[in-house]
Formats: sequence, structure tokens, C-alpha cells
Amino acid sequence: MSFVKCCFEAGEGHDFLDSFVQKCTDPGCCCGCCSALRPRYKRLVDNIFPASPQDGLVKSNMEKLTFYSLSSPEKLDRIGEYLFQKASRDIYRRRHGFVIIAMEAMDQLLLACHSQTLNLFVESFLKMVQKLLESTDPQLQILATQSFVRFANIEEDTPSYHRRYDFFVSKFSAMCHSNHSDKATRDKIRLAGIIGLQGVIRKTVSDDLVENIWEAQHMDKIVPSLLYNMQSAEKYETVSCMEAETRDGGEEDPARLAEACLRELVGRASFGHIRSVLRPVLTHFDRHELWVPNDFAIHTFKIIMFSIQAQYSYSVVEALMQHLDAGSGGGSARTRVRAARASVLSNIVAIAAADSVGPSVLEIINNLLTNLRASVARDSEKESDEKLYQDALINALGEFADHLPDFQKIDIMMFIVSKIPSNQRGGKGTKADAMLQSILLKSLLKVGATYKTTELSKAFPAAFLEALLRLSGAAEPRTRALLQRILHTLLDRRRNAHLLATPTVDYAELGLTVEKCSRPDLIFISKHGYAIFSSLYDGLQLESNTMENVEAIYTTLALLCIELASEETVCDMLQLILAIQQSAISNPVLSTAQQCRLHACAAALFALPPHVLPLPALKEYADKIIEARREEAPHLLPPLLEDYDDLSPSNMPSKLPFLMIDQMAVCECVKACGLDASRLQSPLPYSAAAAALAHRHSWVEAGAVQGRDSLADAGGPGVPGGAELDSAGSSPAVQRHTTQSDSVSLEALRRAAHGPSEAEKREAERRKATLNNTFRTAPFDYLLHLTQPKYEIQDKLQEIFSSLSQEPLLAGGSPSAKLRGAQDAQLPDLFLC
Repeated sequence: MSFVKCCFEAGEGHDFLDSFVQKCTDPGCCCGCCSALRPRYKRLVDNIFPASPQDGLVKSNMEKLTFYSLSSPEKLDRIGEYLFQKASRDIYRRRHGFVIIAMEAMDQLLLACHSQTLNLFVESFLKMVQKLLESTDPQLQILATQSFVRFANIEEDTPSYHRRYDFFVSKFSAMCHSNHSDKATRDKIRLAGIIGLQGVIRKTVSDDLVENIWEAQHMDKIVPSLLYNMQSAEKYETVSCMEAETRDGGEEDPARLAEACLRELVGRASFGHIRSVLRPVLTHFDRHELWVPNDFAIHTFKIIMFSIQAQYSYSVVEALMQHLDAGSGGGSARTRVRAARASVLSNIVAIAAADSVGPSVLEIINNLLTNLRASVARDSEKESDEKLYQDALINALGEFADHLPDFQKIDIMMFIVSKIPSNQRGGKGTKADAMLQSILLKSLLKVGATYKTTELSKAFPAAFLEALLRLSGAAEPRTRALLQRILHTLLDRRRNAHLLATPTVDYAELGLTVEKCSRPDLIFISKHGYAIFSSLYDGLQLESNTMENVEAIYTTLALLCIELASEETVCDMLQLILAIQQSAISNPVLSTAQQCRLHACAAALFALPPHVLPLPALKEYADKIIEARREEAPHLLPPLLEDYDDLSPSNMPSKLPFLMIDQMAVCECVKACGLDASRLQSPLPYSAAAAALAHRHSWVEAGAVQGRDSLADAGGPGVPGGAELDSAGSSPAVQRHTTQSDSVSLEALRRAAHGPSEAEKREAERRKATLNNTFRTAPFDYLLHLTQPKYEIQDKLQEIFSSLSQEPLLAGGSPSAKLRGAQDAQLPDLFLC
């Protein structure tokens, strides 16, 4: 039994199936018995190798080995270990032909084994693959990679907890960076490395019980390796995931295969693993300075956005926004990098917009606005790169909003407006505030350009409209012009704004699109018309206005006239036109050039209502005014000029009253067209009415002027028109007399008895219409300001009682008796009985 002992000592004495079939004839055996007692699986393995490696694997013997492996699966681990030992000896002896045959046998056994018994063979298989990868021969490295990929595509039912892939990740990543002198060989090695990484990803991401491939130690090798190959492409052509699927599988270019692998990696990432991929991407771009130029960065992040699961796209945007201001050098270099990152963000943010809902939308907007404010705070006005950074952020804001539903766009615009610093009209803000106003208004304009207005009430919620009108008094002329452009964008539903960019009186040549105003829009303008027109009117009165400001306000008014074309709004528009003309004459702060521009704008706006509505009488009158100005004062017509220095004193607007638009003539024209002209007969509500109401202290006193009887209203030369009214004067048919005995004459009483004259009636009716129109259209806050008393009632009463306490009471009388006596003393003898 010495031969049995020898075989057992060698670890091979477990298979006695045909131990004694033949005698030992192997001269190399120490005991002369191994040929007879050699295990069957070893004999089967040996038989698959030919005498010459060029002959390839002996297929018939390979079939016997496969059948044996399937019938005796417990021998798989020994078969694999034996094949590994033979391949290791052949690698050492550089017999690469036999190594290839051994690897081919491994592959066939791997594919033939059932998944339940695979773990028995995998350890030897992976040792074989690792051995080949450690060699310096590119052919063996490629062969090992192909075998590993075949293994990676096999689904295992039973996970292996002890299996590690650290070596494969490191080796495949190193192959991705191959710098072999021969380009063809270098590309093959890099392709093999990328394919190997793809196999590792497929093998590990689907099973949470095996090694966590998302750990930083792995991602820091995989992601940069893929990016390194992607950046070597001659051009970057980004396609969506659906288009990429048709290209996968047969890639022969390392750059395209790396892109496909990155798509697969990102597509398999869950929400918790997205950051694990993004962090090495951002780090790679920072270390290798790939942000400037940013073509490759845009290409890479678009791939990520197209490949990521839709609900996770916000994470990419958030990570990039947090990385916007990360350190990348100093000075202008850092600013250029920041601008490039913002440009990348503007190119990908639209992809995330469609899947962003709820708080994530405002969070993205808030982050963008925060970065804009930080850019302004840096006060880098001299750096053009900082401007590029701001423009890129604004473009990102617009791109993001463009893919949102309209109701979210309104929310975004209101959110942006709430962040804009506002100054009171005429107030001076800081330079930073002015810059921030301008930048945020540009952002608002970018969002507004993506909004499609259907109804004005939806486009201009009350709070939003109030904020916009408040900003119309900004100190900077450029800011005010920018605000008007925002109004143009939201008002222009029929694409007429570009036709009305500059004032004109020849509207027939423009080809304007005009439709009748809807009922909801009429309701909107009836509620907010006074506030809108007042704001635009006040904007024209500013001394700092440039020609751009005047043209912008003209465009806004022209769009309002077209969008609200209705017989119910024409009188409001005409009132505003007359008020603009009056301000051009009477406003002392306006220069001659500004006066001429206002007159030209008034003429241009006056010619517009007859064009959008059938008003033949008004059109005829407007044509007469325009023709007369063309002959005698062309400077009072469009186009606007930068200066009017060549005007003679006789051509000044104040010297040409006969060329002005006459209020009474306009009233007659409106009446001739069958419209109610009562509002046009009253003083202009944007200037005269406000002045008329400025001295009123209460609703009661205002009501007295609207038609209540008093001698002051009916007074003539003997009754002063400015008589002070007290509580008696505010009551009907109760009058207060002056202390002077000659204040009421017989002629005054006669006129009072006969009632007011026709002229006085017309004047009273005019004042009444003015007040009614003002109280009907003016905002509540404005009316409250006008009607506030100049004194507190408590203080006034205290003053009265103090004055009474300082005078002695009449004997046997009382304060009330004293007051009655004083009143009796003031009455003329005619009224005393």
C-alpha cells in the first residue's frame, strides 16, 4: 500500500474509481503508481490540452470534462484549482498558448455550471483572471477581461459575502489609463479596462449583500477613469438615453464606450448613491482644470442628467449649485471657473425642470438668487467674467422656468420680486442695491419671457402688480426701463411690442393685431387701471428720464390701449393722454427736450385709440392735430430726438397752445361717437384732481363740495370762496357767517335766492364729476392719505376747551349760552327777530 500512501501524502488519494485499472508506467512518479491512481478529474483536465497549442482546445475531451463536472459538481472547486495551477506554470514559462486554452476551458465550465454550484468554482476562476491581469502581456489582460465580463453577466442565486473586487476595480481603472506606445494596443487595453469596470458595476450594484461599489474608494477610481477616456473624444455629441441604447454593445472607441459605461453607472444609482457619483466628477473637473472651456463639462453633465432617474435629477442641480463658488484658484481665474460652472448649470437645469415639483422649485430659484446676490456683494463690476457669471445664472433661471407650468412661473416671478430691494420714489439707494435691482429684474424678465399671458388678472396678481408699480420709481433710469420691458413681455399677448418699440402716428403701416377686450380684462382694468396709469404718468415726470425711458413707457401704454381695446376704456386712455400733455406744459422740472418728447408721445398715443376702435370723429380730430404739427411744429411729433437745441423761442411747446389737444374738443368727438364723455369733462385725475383733493380733510368735507348747499358754493363777490367750514358748514342748509358785517351783501342774497348761474352750475357739475371719478377709481390708500385730517380730534377739542376756560363766563350763563350769544352777535339785523 506504499503507492496509496504516496498519493494520500500528495493530497490526491480520494478517487479510487479506477485506481487499479493499469499499472504505473509514468517514469516521473516517485513510486511508480500515480498513473494508475491519478484522480479522474485531473486526467480529464490534462486531456483537453493538445500536444501543440496551435491545435487549440480538444473539444471532445472538453465535452467529457464538462459532463463530469455536471455529474459531480462537488469536484468543481478541485477542477478549477487544478486548471489555475497549470495556467500559473504556463504563465511563468511563457507558454501563452496553453494559458489561453486553460482560460477557454474555465469559461466553458463557468457557463455550463448551474447557479447553485457556481460558488464552488468562482474562487478558482477569479484567481485565474487575476493571474492573467497581473501579467504584462496585453493579450492576456484582454483575455482575462473578456472572461470576467462573461462571469459578470451570470446571475447568481446565492450571494457570496466573502468575495472582494478591490483588485479588479484597481486593475481595470489602471488599464483605462494605459499609455502603451502603440495606439492600437493602447486603445484595446483601454477598451478592456472600461469593459471590465462595466462588468464590476453590473456584478455589484444588483446585489446589496456583496461589496458596496458606491464607496468612495471605488468611485474615486471608476468615475475618473471613465471621464479620462471620454475627454479624449474629438467632439462631444450628447444624445438622450433612448438614442444611446441603440449604440451600446459594439463600441470600438474608448470614449464612446466610457460614455455608455457612465450612463449605466448613473442609471443604476439610487437616490442615496447619486452624490457618490457626482463628488468624483466635480473633483475630477477641478483637479484637471476642465471647467474652462466648459464644452466637455456641459457634455458630461448632460449625460448624467439624461441617464439619471427622473425623480433624482434635482440632486444633480443642487450639487452643482453648491459647487458654484468652490475654490479654484484666485482672482480672475476663479471668476472664469465660476462663470463656466454657471454656464454648465444653465445648460442642464432645464432637464431637471420637468421633474421638479413643490418646494424643490423654489429651492432652486432661491439658490440661484442667493448666488446672484453674492455676486453683487463681491462688487466686481470691473470684471467682465463676473458679468458672464451673472448672465449665466440668469440664463439658468430662465431655462429652468421655461419648462415649468405657467402657474409656477407666476409664483417664481412673485418670489423674485420679493427679493428685489425697493426705494421710495426719488430716494437714493446704495450702488449695490441698484446693481441687485438690475440683476434681479433681468432675472424676472427672463422668467417673464417664458410666460404666456392669457388673462391679465392671472398674469398680474394684486401683490405682484403692486410690487412692480412700486419699482417703477427706482432711482436708476436703466432699472426703470428694464421694468417696462417686463411689463411689455407680460402685456403683449398678440406680438405687437416690437412694432411699438418707438412712438409713431402711422399705425396703419404697422399691421397691428387688435382684438376686442374680454370681460375679465375689463374687470381687471377697472380695479387696477388708476394705479397702473398713475404709475406710468408719474414715471414720465421724472427729471432723470432718458429717451429710452420715455419710449419704454410709450410702448407700455400703447400695449395697454391695444390689449384693452374697448369703448369702456377709451375715456380713461384719453384722460391720461391729456394729463401727459398738461404735465409737459406745466411741470417745471422738465427740460425742453423732455417736454417735446412728452408732447410727441401724447400725439402718438392720441392717434392710437381711433385706430383700434371705430371712432371716426376722434380720428378726424387727431389727424388735424397731427397735420398741423407737421406743418408748424414737427418737433412735437415722433420720432423722439436726443436733443432739441435748435428750437427757437417761438417754437417752444408753451408758445403753441393752438397745436395742443383740446379737452373740450376731445369731449365733443367722444360724444359724436356715441360714448359717455362725462369723465372727460372733469379735471384730469392724475394731476388736477389730486390737487383739488389735497386740502380735503374728511369724507364729509369732500361730500360737501360734491353738491351740498352752502353760501360758499353759491357765493359771488360778497362771499369769499375760501370760507372755512366747520361742523355747521358741513351740514345741509346750515351756514356759518363771517364776523365782518359787509361779507354778505344784498346782491349776494339776491343771487342766492335766484340760485347759481349756468356757468356756476357747469363748474359745480364738473367738480362733482371730478370728485366722483377720483373716489371711484383711486386706490384706497391714496384716498385715505388725502382725507386724513391735518390735526388730531382730541388735540383740537383740547384747544377749544382751553380757549373757553381762559375767558370769564357770562353772568348766570354757561358756555353754551355764551356760544349762542356769540353767534347771535354775528347775525345781521335782517335775520334777527
